[in-house]
Amino acid sequence: MQSPSRPYPAPRVVQLDALRGIAVIGIAWMNVYAFALPLQAYYNPAVFGMESAADRWVWAAGFVFVEDKFRTLFAMLFGAGCLILLERDSERPMHGHYARMAVLFLIGLAHSVFLASNDVLRAYAMAGLALPFLARLSSFKLYAIAIGLAAVHVGAGINLFGTAILDFYQGRLNSDASLFAERNFGVAAGAVENAMRLGQESIADRVPRRIEGIPAQLRTLLASLPINLAAMVLGMALWRDRMLAAEWRTFRYQRLAATCAALSLPFLLAIVWWVSSGGFPGALMGAAALVVSAPFDMLLGLAYAALVMTIVSGKGVFAQRIAAVGRLSLTNYIATSVVLAAIFASWGLGLFAQLSRAQSFAVSFVPIAGMLLWSPLWLAQFQQGPLEWVWRRAARVLS
Repeated sequence: MQSPSRPYPAPRVVQLDALRGIAVIGIAWMNVYAFALPLQAYYNPAVFGMESAADRWVWAAGFVFVEDKFRTLFAMLFGAGCLILLERDSERPMHGHYARMAVLFLIGLAHSVFLASNDVLRAYAMAGLALPFLARLSSFKLYAIAIGLAAVHVGAGINLFGTAILDFYQGRLNSDASLFAERNFGVAAGAVENAMRLGQESIADRVPRRIEGIPAQLRTLLASLPINLAAMVLGMALWRDRMLAAEWRTFRYQRLAATCAALSLPFLLAIVWWVSSGGFPGALMGAAALVVSAPFDMLLGLAYAALVMTIVSGKGVFAQRIAAVGRLSLTNYIATSVVLAAIFASWGLGLFAQLSRAQSFAVSFVPIAGMLLWSPLWLAQFQQGPLEWVWRRAARVLS
């Protein structure tokens, strides 16, 4: 790694780096619950940590404005970044791309085994395998494919949760679909007790269990491929359309942000009312979090992207600091898990299941403050982050 001659080399788009930084920060706002609360409570506030009105408001605001919006934004930027590299790599672009995906998958696998059960890098690497075959398509075709993939995800999700939802409204809660929903998204006592036990396990217990469960994890990841690929393809389309290249007029960005927000926020608020009025049953929570909200999560993520493009310029301390976080997005994503594990895991401070939802949300600002502080300092000395360097160096060796 070499010291840079200037903060941003000419080819970089500062707004794009800033978007990555904001995406990593937003992911931390939700990832804290994967470390602080039982598995089911990540989506369902009735499971654990909803002791006060503040906890309910934090859940509702998180569902509407945070959950899967920033992860979708991260996937969009991943797709755009892959397209940029495919276009720039004139020699063996396919070899370089697949080498990067292989290394990213291994990094994500290690991340999931040692730290975060909800790692997204493995899913990104798997979905990324399809991107070279789409790289030559026009923006119009890419938009159409993104919409089609999102529709596939919603259709498959309705097929998965439809029976459980019907069972809930008809008072039949003993079907396989209903039991699956309650175990994973509801308040089934045995499942929650098991999640509590897993949250308190030692690192010596976690590692072999996670390694043994890799095949099951991969099957779960396969189910997420359509929606992750949809976001990546959308990001490719937005780069090809020059939206993510910061080449649109300000009014066009503002109009896109307003339109996407207007189309998504009423439906997201309606989903909050739907699950709340039903008492947060597993069938509704699973469908709401993974299926019904997915198109609106993508729309609001797109609104965030357009909004950032209008308010972030290449100058200013705020833009430079957020963009520094984005340039180190892989390192910061993993570092966030290291910090949260140090706070909540048994091999750290052991605060798992000790804090409410609102308190856990407050803790998410610890890694956020850390990445805002250290990222500019690191880039003052080096061109790229440590894990970015490892990723690119290992991919270069493989290709």
